[in-house]
Amino acid sequence: MTDYRHWNLAATDHIATLTLCRAAAKNSIVPETLAELRAITAQLAADRDTWAVIVQGDGDHFSTGVDVGVIGRMPSQSEAEYRAGLRAMQNALDEFEALEKPTIAKLRGFCIGGGLLLALCCDFRIASQKTYFSLPEVKIGLAVVMGTQRLTRVIGAAATKELILLGDRFDAETAHRLGLVHRVVPAAALDEAALAFADRFRRLPPRTIAIAKRIIDRGAPLSLRESQNLEIDAQAELLGSSDLREAIASYTERRAPRYTGQ
Repeated sequence: MTDYRHWNLAATDHIATLTLCRAAAKNSIVPETLAELRAITAQLAADRDTWAVIVQGDGDHFSTGVDVGVIGRMPSQSEAEYRAGLRAMQNALDEFEALEKPTIAKLRGFCIGGGLLLALCCDFRIASQKTYFSLPEVKIGLAVVMGTQRLTRVIGAAATKELILLGDRFDAETAHRLGLVHRVVPAAALDEAALAFADRFRRLPPRTIAIAKRIIDRGAPLSLRESQNLEIDAQAELLGSSDLREAIASYTERRAPRYTGQ
C-alpha cells in the first residue's frame, strides 16, 4: 500500500490496520496528519479487498489530540485562516467517518481531545483497561474542535456537557458505562480482542455491511419516511450482486457462505 509520513497502512486477509505513527509525540495530530487521512480514506474506499479497518496508535498511546504547537499558533491566526484550518480538520474526520467499511478503534494509553474525536469517527471502540480519556480544551480556553456533536450523538447531551464543560480525565470503565466504548479488556488482551472483532466481518458480505452502515449513518437525521426510502434505495443496489445470491444460496443449502465482495 501507499507510504505515508504520519500513518502506516497494512492489510492482511481483508482486514486493514491503520496506525498513527507519531509515537515520539504521543501520536498528536497536526494538519498534515489529517490531510494524509483524507488520502487514506479515499484509498480504503476504493479498495474492494478491504472489508474492515482497525485504527490504532503506535507505541503506548492512541492519541493525545491536536498537537500543542498547532494550538499555540491559533491566537495569532486571522479569523479566515482559523476557520479554514478547523474546516479542513473537520472535513478529514467527516470523510473518514463516512467510509462505508466497518472501522474499529483500538484504544490504549491516552485518548485525548482530537484523538478521542478520531476514535468517535470509528463504528466501534475497544479499549484497554489502562486507557484514559479527556476533552480538556476548556482548560486552555477553547471549545472542543472537530465535532462536539459526535460525542453528543453517542452518549447524549447530559453526559457530554459533564465531560466537555469540566474537561476532567476519566478511565475506561467510566467510558464503557457512558456507552463511549463498546468493550473494555485487559491490556494484554487488547490486540487479540480487536482482531477477533474485526475477524467477524470476514464472514459477512462486505457490500451489505457497507449499505447497512450508510443507512444507519445517513438515516439518523431523516424523518421516518425519508429513512425508509433510503433503505429501499440502498437495498436495491444489492439486487443482482453475487454476494446476495451466495448469501441466499448458502442459507438454503445450510453451508458456510463464501463471499467475494462483489
